[in-house]
Amino acid sequence: MDAAFTEEQHEIRRTLRELLLKRCGPDEVKAAVRTPPGYDEQLWRQLAAQLGLPGLALPAAYGGVGCGPTELALACEETGRAVLPSPLIATAALAAPLILALGSERQRSELLPALATGELTGTLAVPGGQLATALALTGPNDGDWAGGGRAGGIQARVQDGTWRLYGEAGQVLNGHTAEVLVVAAHAGGFAHSRTLLFLVRATAPHPAPHPADRPADRPADRPDARRAEEPVVPGLLRTRQTALDETRPQARLELREVPAELLGEGDGDEAAVAGALAATGVTAAAALAAEAVGAADTALARTVAYVQEREQFGRPIGSFQAVQHRLADLYVTLQAARSAAYYAAWSAGGGRSGGRGAEPGVGALALAQALETLRAVAAEAVQLHGGIGFTWEHDAHLYFKRAACDELLLGPVHRLRARAAEEAGLFTGGAGEASGGRETGGSRVTPASRDAAGVPGGARTPEEVEA
Repeated sequence: MDAAFTEEQHEIRRTLRELLLKRCGPDEVKAAVRTPPGYDEQLWRQLAAQLGLPGLALPAAYGGVGCGPTELALACEETGRAVLPSPLIATAALAAPLILALGSERQRSELLPALATGELTGTLAVPGGQLATALALTGPNDGDWAGGGRAGGIQARVQDGTWRLYGEAGQVLNGHTAEVLVVAAHAGGFAHSRTLLFLVRATAPHPAPHPADRPADRPADRPDARRAEEPVVPGLLRTRQTALDETRPQARLELREVPAELLGEGDGDEAAVAGALAATGVTAAAALAAEAVGAADTALARTVAYVQEREQFGRPIGSFQAVQHRLADLYVTLQAARSAAYYAAWSAGGGRSGGRGAEPGVGALALAQALETLRAVAAEAVQLHGGIGFTWEHDAHLYFKRAACDELLLGPVHRLRARAAEEAGLFTGGAGEASGGRETGGSRVTPASRDAAGVPGGARTPEEVEA
């Protein structure tokens, strides 16, 4: 294994960092999140057109750059440094890989080039806030998380030869603006239950231009001062949700007999869907872990700079040994999380297995390490900034909110670690009943695995209940 980055990879980091330093400071971030889309559309178009950011991990045959998960993770580390609000994760790490893995040749050729150039944005809609489960990061994704044939979730049925979706999904990343929705829905009713993925081509309304972008000779009350809203798909209602972390916009989707197209060919293969979601989960986990590492790196750097300026008892607080020890511990933790994120991205690209897939559990473990590191660094940043750090408007809270909300959306951390241990087979004993465990859906439930998953002694795991 060659751990050194190539010159091309260094150039990706260098170019993106220089651009974001100029265009995406804390003030620009706070202004962007308060716009209707929740991000700077002009900056996103520049990142897509000039740097090819959303197409980094897509093949050149479909308009992408032809790189892989490592390059995408490096880019996400830089966007994490700036806490950039953008549809990058939703488009490049969730929607595009699923379309590439499962889509028909027609679907790929129609959608992937537009996604790669930023002409379209996409996202993955999962009902019930089960994103981490769907991606097999906190548990197996072969259950009924998409509806289970009962009320709730999103149901799919054929009407007049067209698939129709009914239900709702919350906490959909960039769901209020994405033009391409990859929707996980339950099909087949109770008797032939299966979870499939569907495409919904939605047209997002164009928000009004920011007052600073409006020409001086065009008053706000002129009819052409605001772009007209384009019609959306009949039966689809998208509402941006209020979130603690405004830099990662989320939405609630309500679908009422919305026409959809099955992702792929034939009647759909549930096993292939589960496999594609799990593979996408490894790549997405590596990108999200790198993003969290970038955010933690900036938060730590700003905290180190501040403690060298803030004085107590006539000397900078950074000169106190206790403060130095706290910052040194954070630095070591950060470097460990960075190594885990890089390794997960390398493994997702087939580095260790020679292209046969990622190492089991590597994505969930890297994401757990990164989320825990960001939470620790952000908390210390608030603490060491003193009274000013506790004010809600301080820049340190951009990182604190990102840490809190990412763990709510993708965690909790102990479930990520338990899933990684389960996938890696750390708690499996010998064959048969000798080890005190039993087979449940390809994994073994043992006393050690119950403790790692945080299951109380008298309770049963979901696998045991199903068995």
